[in-house]
Amino acid sequence: MVEGNHSSITEFFIMGFPGLHPNYYGLIATICFLVYFFALVGNTIFLVLFATDRNLHKPMYFIILHLVVSDVLYSSITLPKIIARYWFQAGTISFTACFLQMYFIHFFGTLNAFILLIMALDRFVAVCFPLRYSTVMTNSTILILSIASCVVATSFSLMMVIRAYPLPYCKSKAIIQCYCDYSSVTALACIDRSAYAFSALVFAMVVLLSPLAFIIFSYCAIIVAVFKIASTQGRLKTLSTCSPQLIIIALYFVPRCFVILASNMGVTFSTDLRIAIIMLYSLLPPMVNPLIYCLRTKEVKKSLSKRFKRTVHI
Repeated sequence: MVEGNHSSITEFFIMGFPGLHPNYYGLIATICFLVYFFALVGNTIFLVLFATDRNLHKPMYFIILHLVVSDVLYSSITLPKIIARYWFQAGTISFTACFLQMYFIHFFGTLNAFILLIMALDRFVAVCFPLRYSTVMTNSTILILSIASCVVATSFSLMMVIRAYPLPYCKSKAIIQCYCDYSSVTALACIDRSAYAFSALVFAMVVLLSPLAFIIFSYCAIIVAVFKIASTQGRLKTLSTCSPQLIIIALYFVPRCFVILASNMGVTFSTDLRIAIIMLYSLLPPMVNPLIYCLRTKEVKKSLSKRFKRTVHI
């Protein structure tokens, strides 16, 4: 029975790290604040460069633009609440706000996976079909693919919220996590949630492994194409155009796959360590990605250098 009166809980409490000693609350809040600050600054720099330099108005940078916006919004949805929890002991979140946060967390998590798929597609066409690149990968194509990704992400996220919202919540109002996600919230329901947990796992695997499968196929094809290039310099140049995307993709998928494999192989983590790993793979990419754009992407680095020199001269 999913029908029930969930009015016995009108708000939740974001617990964060349950085993954390109060003496370290300030430290955790400061770390989260710095992560949020650098994520905002780094991604804002790219947004300014993109808005002011028409040389960046190319398909690859439109893909990065979508990733930047998604990263900023994801960080803004998750980090302020946990910062308030540890700095001001303001961990309470209303019932409705919790499910709204759940929706956006799963939305942007899913959206990022599909943006990375589009990124891999861009490199696949550029390396394997270079003569067709300008006609296949246009800004309009990127826009259509991004809209399709948003539709998939919206459908998945709505499904999660619709399944979780009507459940009767009465076990506890303490969410053992740094934000409201499906697993942590439904763990508080007064029912057997095994069916809900399994279906959520299946859908999560679909939205995670489907893009990953295509990404692996794309880069396998890219590697084959690279080895067909006669000169060593040509191979290195081609690989260098893919390296920023590979790093970003690895930051997103590798930790998630590690957690899934570890869970299925019977490897167990303490609650605090599990939450720390989840926070690491959720919030490290928004902070690190801007460094990758600016330091490993030639045109962005050139645009940043021009902007810096112009500022110095002023």
